[in-house]
Amino acid sequence: MNARDEATRSLWMRVEVLPDAPVAQGALTADTVIVGSGIAGLSAAYELASAGGKVIVVDRGSIAGGMTSRTTAHLAPICDDAISSLIDLRGEDMARQFQKSQEAAVDRVEAIVGELGANCGFRRLDGFLFPAVGMKRGEAKEQLDKEYAAAQKAGAAVEHAKGVPFVGFKTAPALRYPRQGTFHPLKYLQAVARAVVDKGGRLFADSPVVSVEASPQGVEVHLQNGGRVSAAHAVVATNSPINKRVELHSKMAPYRTYAMAFAIGRDVLPDALYWDMADPYHYVRLHPGSGNDDWLIAGGEDHKSGEADDGAERFGKLEAWIRKLVPELGKEAYRWSGQVMTTLDHCGYIGRDSHDERVFVVTGDSGQGITHGALAGLLIKELILSGSSPWESVYDPSRKSAKALGTYVSENVTAIKNFAEYLLPGELDSLDALKPGEGGILRDGLKRLAACRDRDGALHVRSGVCTHLGCHVNWNSTEQCWDCPCHGSQFAPDGAVLNGPALSPLEEAEAPSERKRRHA
Repeated sequence: MNARDEATRSLWMRVEVLPDAPVAQGALTADTVIVGSGIAGLSAAYELASAGGKVIVVDRGSIAGGMTSRTTAHLAPICDDAISSLIDLRGEDMARQFQKSQEAAVDRVEAIVGELGANCGFRRLDGFLFPAVGMKRGEAKEQLDKEYAAAQKAGAAVEHAKGVPFVGFKTAPALRYPRQGTFHPLKYLQAVARAVVDKGGRLFADSPVVSVEASPQGVEVHLQNGGRVSAAHAVVATNSPINKRVELHSKMAPYRTYAMAFAIGRDVLPDALYWDMADPYHYVRLHPGSGNDDWLIAGGEDHKSGEADDGAERFGKLEAWIRKLVPELGKEAYRWSGQVMTTLDHCGYIGRDSHDERVFVVTGDSGQGITHGALAGLLIKELILSGSSPWESVYDPSRKSAKALGTYVSENVTAIKNFAEYLLPGELDSLDALKPGEGGILRDGLKRLAACRDRDGALHVRSGVCTHLGCHVNWNSTEQCWDCPCHGSQFAPDGAVLNGPALSPLEEAEAPSERKRRHA
């Protein structure tokens, strides 16, 4: 377990997905090598292995130990950023294809649960969209009418509803979306991972990848320990792609979202998915507990990754929000946060790499990582085995959208702003003031150093420059890691890579005080 997982822990992390996965070593071969073992990577592995393919999955950490373990697991095919916005950006035809593909993803999860007998609490249930706190009824009705009309255009099942079971909203206007889904994500992936192995697939943990090289004859994935995997095809299914330096990353932005789990008496709240209309919005679901209690999971309070270090305050706001709506809520049991990669047009980037015909990518979850991940298994399998898919144009990684130009510019301002901050003073005056669990930027001439003390009090000083494209990192005290606000890389207190696209750790550095002391 790394420092980030010790800082916060999700409700799901009690499950070991495949604790005996070995480290990949030496020269290995497969039909398809998959980098990343979240729901996208394991879904692709399952679909290809089920079709008779020889698959190898490699992950820099534990199997399913990345962002999938930090989801709230809403299996919702409804566009996370509003169907009306999706239609504005991509038109009605693409919105219909998006809706069909997302529904197919949920259907596929349901089918796999049946195939494997997975004990993961999968169930179909309603989803409700309701007004934000303080929103005027007229404004809420207008927006709900707009979303109702958009849902009909996209082919999504929707009904007008009156009220949701929260204090102050018992008679509020709302929309009901039937046949949504939810489950325990890691128990599901536990069953999928074991099925992959049973079908002849091989899963490797703690095997960081340093490069993905393609040629007309095949691909080679090179590992940090000197090992390599040769295959006909490669699938890069990491939260942020590690095989592209600029293209895809400039079309995505990393956002951090927060979640909490509370005990709640059974039957206090109807089992459903709930989203409000705030910006950023909040989301709520239930998960079966033991005895007479269930778990209520609430999430929200999103912000751009690396641009705020106020997790405690955001958790406080989230708790205050849900307790006002559900006064019967019990004690907090878990809190965690995760990273969402948002795209310019709300659809993920899933498909063939524009430069390497044998390489496929899965990224840009846009708040729907679970459905996008399940869909990736279907789409990638079709592209590899038959060369095409009815949904490939919806998720084509090389697509461009003139209507999203404004979003493209605004999101990439982060990188410009980040480089400009090299000229600003550091945050720390000295290392002496650092307490366990604290970190910040220390100025050393023209250099910016990332200095922190881990929870055990050990001091770590590294370069403050992300090894992906040179943006500077910021300390995340909530998750005890360094975040890069440009493209989503994350680093442990000692500089080790936790999340790509960075492949190399933060460079070792020496604090000015230590250098002076050494030369004294």
